[in-house]
Amino acid sequence: MRVCRLFFSVLLVFLLTACHNKRKQDYSVKTFTFYSVDLNKPQPFTDITAQEITKKSGVFLEVIPSKGADELSVMSANDSYPDLIYAKSDLSRLIESGAVIPLDDYIEKYGDNMKKLYGNQLVKLKYSRHNPHIYSMGTFDIKNRVTEVCGTIQLQHSVLKELGYPKINTLEDLENALIAYKTMYPYINGFETIGFSLLCDDWYWLLGLSNPGGYVLGHPDDGQWFIDPNTMKATYKFLDPEMPYFYRWLNRIYHKGLLDTESFTQKEDVFQAKLKNGNVLATSYTFWGLQDSRNYLIEKKDEERTFAYLPVTKGPEYKDQSLKDYGFSGGWGIAISKDCKDPEGAFKFLDYMCSEEAQITLNWGVEGVTYEYDSSGNRKGISNPAYNGVIGIWVYPFPQAGKGALDSKGKYIVQNTESKIRQSYCKTERETLRAYGVSLWTDLFPSSESLGVSPYGQVWQYSLSSESQEKMSRIDEFVKQSLIRMILGPEESFDNSWLEMTSGIRKMGIGSVTDELSSLINEKMELWKN
Repeated sequence: MRVCRLFFSVLLVFLLTACHNKRKQDYSVKTFTFYSVDLNKPQPFTDITAQEITKKSGVFLEVIPSKGADELSVMSANDSYPDLIYAKSDLSRLIESGAVIPLDDYIEKYGDNMKKLYGNQLVKLKYSRHNPHIYSMGTFDIKNRVTEVCGTIQLQHSVLKELGYPKINTLEDLENALIAYKTMYPYINGFETIGFSLLCDDWYWLLGLSNPGGYVLGHPDDGQWFIDPNTMKATYKFLDPEMPYFYRWLNRIYHKGLLDTESFTQKEDVFQAKLKNGNVLATSYTFWGLQDSRNYLIEKKDEERTFAYLPVTKGPEYKDQSLKDYGFSGGWGIAISKDCKDPEGAFKFLDYMCSEEAQITLNWGVEGVTYEYDSSGNRKGISNPAYNGVIGIWVYPFPQAGKGALDSKGKYIVQNTESKIRQSYCKTERETLRAYGVSLWTDLFPSSESLGVSPYGQVWQYSLSSESQEKMSRIDEFVKQSLIRMILGPEESFDNSWLEMTSGIRKMGIGSVTDELSSLINEKMELWKN
């Protein structure tokens, strides 16, 4: 009995000590609220990578799910902000209103990791020549290397195989392939065959309807703008004389019954469901937006219904810009709000996220659990279904060394190296690539070297004034609705409708926005030189 009492006394002391230590440990962890305009679904900072970041940095993030860009207006009206904010292009609005603080002093005192990560690119985080402070910890690749590509158009492997792997270089080539295959197979998996489907709901229209119009003309991805490489003057792309080409083609295939009639009304979940049904022969979308349907179809043993990524342009004189190296644009990033009670601690956390240790954790997870080292010192993932879809979810929007960055041992920091990408291809993808005499999708496209590096980055990452942003929102919505009416309207009315649209764009004041952006490009290039 005495032994039992002694045992329980020792056990009680152990439990109390453990509880005390746990409270002490929890107390030492700092919590910061974090809002990202892109996190529109709950994403608690509790997965294996987040736990490792908290363990190493001593910081836990209370993530606030986004309800849309208007939520920033609510914050502004209430003059109340979370500690850390990722607002994308609305960063300028926060800077102008004094909602976020300059980081220059913190960088000087505590920013060793940040200085090392950004190097001579740090200057690109400065806001403007007139306000040369740094307000955000920039996201996107600092050292870029294009390893994966979606091209201009995505076409099912089954179509290419059935037709003997023809070259699909132009929209006319694509149209002929869709007609031929749809005639042979009017139904797929019990669903009526859809030749071409687009996603135009909400902001997705920029990806599914706006971007392809410039891509087929060989323009790089500068959002809604074309930039003259000689003068650095910006043009709202829908005012370019060649821009009707893609939309006139959509109008034509609509009247031929090839364009999905729900392209302009369907929500994102409906679009994704169609891709998973396997009855959509072709689309024009972004790489990350096609991965769910790809994985689903492979799992269902229907991988021939996944997509090949093709460099489709107006003609041979136009170069697809998918492998364009844009360098680092600065621009968007995570800022610290004026309401943060511990801005020094918040900055030290962001600086830690710039460290090599954090960069490896963000990309790979936890050593011994989600990755390990081979005999050559290379990192390789450990297959564990429990962590599928989790590793890498915190890379964006935090600072990113980039796909071209090497660690201190000369190894790539990111996972998607060329060898890993080859290993990830399914059997059908390998068959299609072999048929075209290449081993990677990127091999089908003009090389990064041949396209050169953009001297100004990508202008869609630039922060225009609040007034210009509001004007652009109205103009973009006007263009979107005008394009839809034109595509669905009579073919003989297309040209007049296009003229009416361009006239409307000018009347809505696009000129002042164009002047501001052109000035901003030249200002940034001058600032970056220094």
